[in-house]
Amino acid sequence: MNKLIKVGCSALCGSLATIASATAGEMTVSGSADVTWLSKTKAVTGNPIGVNSALTFKGSGELDNGWTFDYTIANLDASAFSSAAVGLTMGGLGSINVNQGDSGNGIAAYDDKMPSAWEEAWGTGLSTGVRLAVGGAASMNVTYTTPTVLGTTISILYAPQYGVADTGDKATASNDTYRDSAMDATININPSLGTEILSGLNVFAGASQIQTVDASGQRGDAYQGVGGVTYSLGPLSIGYQVSGDYTGYDDVKVTSPSVNNFYKNFAYGVAFNINDNLSVSYGAWEARKSGHSDAGYDPVDESLRTVIVDSIQAAYTMGGATFRVAQTTVDNQGFVAGTNVEATTVSMGLAF
Repeated sequence: MNKLIKVGCSALCGSLATIASATAGEMTVSGSADVTWLSKTKAVTGNPIGVNSALTFKGSGELDNGWTFDYTIANLDASAFSSAAVGLTMGGLGSINVNQGDSGNGIAAYDDKMPSAWEEAWGTGLSTGVRLAVGGAASMNVTYTTPTVLGTTISILYAPQYGVADTGDKATASNDTYRDSAMDATININPSLGTEILSGLNVFAGASQIQTVDASGQRGDAYQGVGGVTYSLGPLSIGYQVSGDYTGYDDVKVTSPSVNNFYKNFAYGVAFNINDNLSVSYGAWEARKSGHSDAGYDPVDESLRTVIVDSIQAAYTMGGATFRVAQTTVDNQGFVAGTNVEATTVSMGLAF
């Protein structure tokens, strides 16, 4: 198997600056920096050193009636704008969030809820080809979330134009493609019923519809869905979830070999806190694609349409420092049969 070794060092800067407002609230600034060393086996590495930095500005305040509001804006490397969100929490009436498209609302919040010591199985720095269910959250959207009643929380997301993000005030924008509006609905239930043994149980589900306007008739509305369960008891956490993505392509009318009409994922994870400082986990993902237009489709040999990801992780915290390691393998990377890769990712994080 091809091996990839990745070493990372991150410095997470907590409250770098605080600016108080006499009438509204306060603004805080936090940041992070990552330094990586990447070594590839049987491939040209080049310069293995990488650096990444980010800043997050967050403002908050309170209205006279007790409602609270917040504003968050994120900047990536070289102060490049990333995303922004405005939230209003209305007490017993729930909350409203206006998001510029950072995949934090709707079913994207449940794309991978599996417990882990550090990262998602597919998120340790090794490209996998896994296709996540993100719904309308990658677009400018408005999300309403109900207050939690009997352990149940419901949210509704609406994106007037799918694929449009980061639109300025007093402006409109269009993606100029066949995509129209999108709507997500999610539910999370914690059926503890006042019992200690069920307090760590969460059942979640979500669905998304992305409307399509395609005069050719080759593509209809797209649908995505996710559902799963997680359970924590003492130091042990386990979880299982499934998700699916129907792209809307018509198998008969679309003949391109690069087009698939359906993707589905199965994932599970288990994490264990050995003590207050050390935790370990194992996570796995299996992603499949299907569709008559898929040139690699084979009803017998599933390796031609299945990606399998396994990740063993450990994290150790010592004061303000956290050391993490992940050993990840991917079979049939990018849905290419026989393309098997392996990565070891080591990271150190410093929090201030």
